[in-house]
Amino acid sequence: MDGDRLPSERELASRYATARNTAREALGILQAEGLAVAQHGRGVFVRQRRPLVRMGRDRYSRQARDETGLSPFRIEVQQQGRTPHTECRSVTVVPPPADVADRLGLSPGQDVVRRENWYFADDEPVQVGVTFIPTAIVAGSPLATEKKLGRGSIYQRFEDLGYPIARIREEVSSRMPTPEESKGLAMPPGVPVIEVLHTSIDGNGRAFEVTRFVLRADVNGLDYEMPVDD
Repeated sequence: MDGDRLPSERELASRYATARNTAREALGILQAEGLAVAQHGRGVFVRQRRPLVRMGRDRYSRQARDETGLSPFRIEVQQQGRTPHTECRSVTVVPPPADVADRLGLSPGQDVVRRENWYFADDEPVQVGVTFIPTAIVAGSPLATEKKLGRGSIYQRFEDLGYPIARIREEVSSRMPTPEESKGLAMPPGVPVIEVLHTSIDGNGRAFEVTRFVLRADVNGLDYEMPVDD
């Protein structure tokens, strides 16, 4: 069943009267096909097929952030009974990609702060997010220099600077992963990714942050609820 520990190489070799190399190859095939996952020091387990659902609108709730002090990812992962972990691997200043500059309304020559975060559920890599913020609005703040952002995480720090999130735009597409994404997300062969290009907009209609989320399509789902115009 999902989550069960599989027999070890030694146990399989003994049970089926075969060589340990054969047992190792069999376990390797299951992992390559995304049917099992190895956990360091614990063994190989049947992959849990229950998707991690990204709650498109509710994840940015100010009330949930105020009550928990957690980031959107941590809130939704905990709500689904799993253990979240996030690693900020770099904070740099770079020229923005063209699509990011367009959504932020930046002129040529205006740089952005680039923050790269990798996200884990139960120690399994599930997504990567690269955030781009106009340097002009975060210069001298923790958003421009610090990997750890404290209680409330990134959106609380934006509020501290006068940029509360009032509206979001998310453009969703699918594609095959880059070699870096495939390696970092430990993806089985042939599995695509879901790309969510997220833009945060304040109450005055100013776009102040763009994040390119890349999610493993085999372990993630998307859930959006929104009003319908008359």
